[in-house]
Amino acid sequence: MKLVIADDEPMAPERLRLLLAEEPGVEVVAEAADGQQVLDACAAHRPDAVLLDIAMPGLDGLQAARRLAGSDPPVAVVFCTAYDAHALSAFDAAAIDYLVKPVRPERLAAALARVRTFLAGCPAAGARRRTHLSARLRGTVRLIPLEEVRYLQAEEKYVVVHHARGEDLIEESLRSLEEEFGDRFVRIHRNCLVAREELVELRRDGGGHVQAILRHGDRPLEVSRRCVPQLRQALGLR
Repeated sequence: MKLVIADDEPMAPERLRLLLAEEPGVEVVAEAADGQQVLDACAAHRPDAVLLDIAMPGLDGLQAARRLAGSDPPVAVVFCTAYDAHALSAFDAAAIDYLVKPVRPERLAAALARVRTFLAGCPAAGARRRTHLSARLRGTVRLIPLEEVRYLQAEEKYVVVHHARGEDLIEESLRSLEEEFGDRFVRIHRNCLVAREELVELRRDGGGHVQAILRHGDRPLEVSRRCVPQLRQALGLR
């Protein structure tokens, strides 16, 4: 995998190079200090991905990413920034992942894995597919990896995201989330989507109501009658 590192702070690329040295099959082909240098480096070296800072002089990282979004061959963009305030804009710019400095080795490894998945699949679909949900919290943005989400439950105008680290509110509709991530989540009720890999079994309570048992759930979730057939199919039951 050929990478370009883009950051206007001298020490940041050095740290990324040290982390990348532990990743097999990764080659840093160029470094850049602003967005225009990123575009020039991509044109010259045709990298697979760019590790891209956002706050840079001149053409910033978001502007550069938007220009790279339609490139052929495709270039995967992973943002590496000191702030999480730009998370929503980053994913609107078709970023594969969003890393907050100081970048942890395990997060960098996960981001590179997503890049490999993107490169191996359909570029047009992969570039636009979100890998995180974004929850606003006291003026900042908290990123929730999709693989950590256990279930989504609608409450009034919000959706509560139940995930491995707790709960957060997002301002998205359950219907739009189902349309976007129908391969990952299955509806069990008009107000609830459950991660398919979290489903363990369906069970009837004493009153004859069907409940979904989750792998990491602390309580069963109610299943509506109309959702039972597709849930049985998702679990491989007849």
